[in-house]
Amino acid sequence: QVQVVESGGGLVQTGGSLRLSCGISGLTLNNNAVGWFRQAPGKEREFVTAIRWRDRYTSYAAFAKGRFTISRDNAKNTLYLQMDSVKPEDTAVYYCAVSSKYLIVTAMTLQHMYDYWGQGTQVTVSS
Repeated sequence: QVQVVESGGGLVQTGGSLRLSCGISGLTLNNNAVGWFRQAPGKEREFVTAIRWRDRYTSYAAFAKGRFTISRDNAKNTLYLQMDSVKPEDTAVYYCAVSSKYLIVTAMTLQHMYDYWGQGTQVTVSS
């Protein structure tokens, strides 16, 4: 059984930093795509960033470039999202998503291409 568990959310001030973690178990990760999505109150869930596990190819949403960094620890089967220079508009529930297969670049941003999802972790940025 595949389990995806996020942690690390919380309250942070504008301009501060936060690191989210996502532990993945029950699945052997080869060159699967693994990513982060978020959903703000009253809004649709949106793509944040993703990485292919083996070749480490990354994709970022425009709002995330230069502020957020995705990385992974293969030994720990853990995905990370380093969030720097956060803004109030980054307030959202952040979800970790895992695809069971390799994804091409254009597919990495699409929610329906991911098979396993975590329960989400709340990030609140105070102004």
